[in-house]
Amino acid sequence: MLIAQKERGQGLLEYALIIILVAVIVLVVLALLGPAVGQMFSNVVQKI
Repeated sequence: MLIAQKERGQGLLEYALIIILVAVIVLVVLALLGPAVGQMFSNVVQKI
């Protein structure tokens, strides 16, 4: 019984680490590309 609980906890921890890694990657990409995307939307709005 204890082995099954440890494995389940380990699996949940692995999923949490993957989610955190993806979130960090998304934040870095948004920080790098955010101003460029904002400028692009501003240009589109100005042309309309």
